[in-house]
Amino acid sequence: MAIPRAAQTLRRTRIQEEKEEIILEAALEVFSQRGFHGSTIDQIADVAGMSKPNLLYYFRTKEAMHRALIDRVLENWLEPLKAFDADGDPEEELCSYIRRKLEMARDFPRESRLFANEVLQGAPHIIGVLEGPLKELVDEKAEVIEAWIKAGKIRHCDPRHMIFSIWSTTQHYADFDVQVKAVLGPGQDGDDRFEQAAQFLEQLFVDGLIRPVDVALADS
Repeated sequence: MAIPRAAQTLRRTRIQEEKEEIILEAALEVFSQRGFHGSTIDQIADVAGMSKPNLLYYFRTKEAMHRALIDRVLENWLEPLKAFDADGDPEEELCSYIRRKLEMARDFPRESRLFANEVLQGAPHIIGVLEGPLKELVDEKAEVIEAWIKAGKIRHCDPRHMIFSIWSTTQHYADFDVQVKAVLGPGQDGDDRFEQAAQFLEQLFVDGLIRPVDVALADS
């Protein structure tokens, strides 16, 4: 993880911690709108309401701010998948995972766009994380899903592509929220759209992977 310059002092003060948070909040705003390459330290300093030299005391480079944000995003983003319980009921685990991912799309849209921009650029700052810890976590949870398949608890599927599908369908509501609201029309800019999405995605994945075909059809 990138360590801000102020963090290298023997004792970090409350003011230093607050300044770092102000800077990271400003950097998140700029990076999520302009991407890494389109952002400048001057822009971040302006949004943070501080001088460029003052900002550089806390974070020496644009890369340091970006990496600090990416590390934070990855830590939060992986928590729902880490909570995927091998001993849990598959339907409950799937529904819980879908809802937690949608909650993150609702509550952290800028973080989602920051991550998406990084990946679209080829993930230059986090390729090691994607190929290492992220892959290891997905492999671990894929084994959980494969065990459910062998036990006859869910239908045969490719576990990794199932996880990819949940990622793409839930994160869509963060990365393309403007499009979602435009297509849904007036009065659909509140949290109702996330609840409607949760209900639909639960039905999609549960009916497609868990419930017997005749039961799924009867409920439709």
